[in-house]
Amino acid sequence: MVDGTDGGPEREPSVPGAGPEPHGGPEPLEGPLPEKVRRRVVSLTGDALGGLTVAELPAPLRQYARFTPQRRTKFGANAMAAALEGEPAFRERIAEQLRERFPELTEALASGTPPPAADPVDVAAVAYVLRPVDWAKLVAAAGEEAQRAQAERAGEEAQRELARLRAELAEARAAARTEGERGRGELDALRKELESTRRKLRSAQSDVQRGKAETRRLREDVEELRSTAAAEKSAAESESRRLRTRLAEAESALEAGRKAAREGRSMQDMRVRLLLDSVLDAAQGLRRELALPPTTSRPADAVDAVEPGRMTPRDVAARALSETDPELLDQLLALPQSHLVVDGYNVTKTGYPTMPLDKQRLRLLGGLAGLAAQSGAEVTCVFDGAELAAPVLLAPPRGVRVLFSKPGQTADELIRQLVRAEPPGRAVVVVSSDREVADGCAAAGARPVSSALLLRRLGRT
Repeated sequence: MVDGTDGGPEREPSVPGAGPEPHGGPEPLEGPLPEKVRRRVVSLTGDALGGLTVAELPAPLRQYARFTPQRRTKFGANAMAAALEGEPAFRERIAEQLRERFPELTEALASGTPPPAADPVDVAAVAYVLRPVDWAKLVAAAGEEAQRAQAERAGEEAQRELARLRAELAEARAAARTEGERGRGELDALRKELESTRRKLRSAQSDVQRGKAETRRLREDVEELRSTAAAEKSAAESESRRLRTRLAEAESALEAGRKAAREGRSMQDMRVRLLLDSVLDAAQGLRRELALPPTTSRPADAVDAVEPGRMTPRDVAARALSETDPELLDQLLALPQSHLVVDGYNVTKTGYPTMPLDKQRLRLLGGLAGLAAQSGAEVTCVFDGAELAAPVLLAPPRGVRVLFSKPGQTADELIRQLVRAEPPGRAVVVVSSDREVADGCAAAGARPVSSALLLRRLGRT
C-alpha cells in the first residue's frame, strides 16, 4: 500500500501492479514502490480528489472529500493507495485528472518516450497511475535513480563532514601551537616572577631580623618605662592620701560652719514668728476693743453704672453682637489659644455648590489660610472622606490643618472627636450649619457658629 507523508502513522508495503492496462497487458512490479514514488503517488491522488464528485469516489474515500489536499495525504493515504490498486475505474479517473494537469508528461509516457529532463520520481508516480507500456521499468528506474541520488548526497555529506573534520583538526593544531607558545611565555614569566619573589623573600628576611632587634630594644625601653611609672605611681598614691586627709579636714570644717549657720537661722526664724504672732494678736485685740463689724463694701460698688432695673432690652440688644455679624467670629478667635474647627463641605456647599469638589476645597482652604494668619488661631478643616473618588494629592496651606474622615466614618463624627479631645475650658469654635453637629459640639463645650457667618467673614477679607 502507498503511505502518506514522512511522519505518517502507518506504512504498509505497496502491492505490485495488477489488472488490465489500457496500453498493454499486466506487468508485475518487482518489490514495493520506492519511498519517494509512494509519497508522490499519494500526493498526486490527494490533489486530484478535489476534481471529482462524491459519487465518483469510492466509499472509503468519501469521508476525505472535504479535507484539504494536505489533510487527505496525511489521514487518507492508505485508503487512496488501496483504491488505486483495487479499483481500476477510480484509477482511471485519477489518470484523467493527471492528463489535464500534466499533458506533456502523460503524452510522452503514452508514446513510450518520457522526457529526459523530467523528474524521475514524477515520471514513475504518473506511470504508476496511467499504467502505460513498461510502467514497471519506469518505476524501477525511478527507484534506482533515487537510490543513486541518495548515495550521491550521502557521498557529498561525507565529503563535507570530512572537510569539516579536517578544518577542525587544522584549527585544533593551530590552537595547540598557540597554546604551547602561550604556555612557554607564561612559564618564562613565572620563572622571572619566582626569581623576583626570591629576592623579595631575602629582603623580607633581612627586615625580619632588623625587626626582631628593634623589638628587643623596645622591650627594654618598655621595662624601663614600667619601672619609672611604678615609682611615679607610688609617689602619686602618697600625694593622694595626703590630699584625702586634707579634704576630710576641709569637709569637717564646712559641716561645722553649716551647723552653726542653721542654728543661727533657726534663731532668726523663731524671732520673726514670735513677732508675727504678736502683731496678729494685737490686731485681733484691737478689733475686739473697737467692736468693729466685718466690712460689706467692695471697691466695685463705687463704680458709676446703670442699674439693671433701669436698662431696657433695646439697650442690651444694641450693645450685643448679632449671630450673623462677622465681628462675632473675630471676637471668638481673639480669645487666648482659640481653636477653629470647620465642617469643610458644609461650608463650600453653602457658599459655592456648583463648583467641583477639588475647586471647592482649594477656595475654602485659601480663605482659611488668610484667616489663620490674621487671627493667629489654630485652624482645622475637616472633609468627608466618603466624597472622594480617588486619593487627594493636597499640600495644606500654612497655618491650616486638613483632615479627611476614615472609611466608614463621617466628617461629623470626626469633628465631635476633635471637640472631645480638647481640654475643658479651651475656646473651641465649630463652623457648621448642621444642627446635629452644632448641638453635639455645644454639649461638649464648644461654641457653634453657622457656615454663612464664616463665608461673610471670608468675603470681607
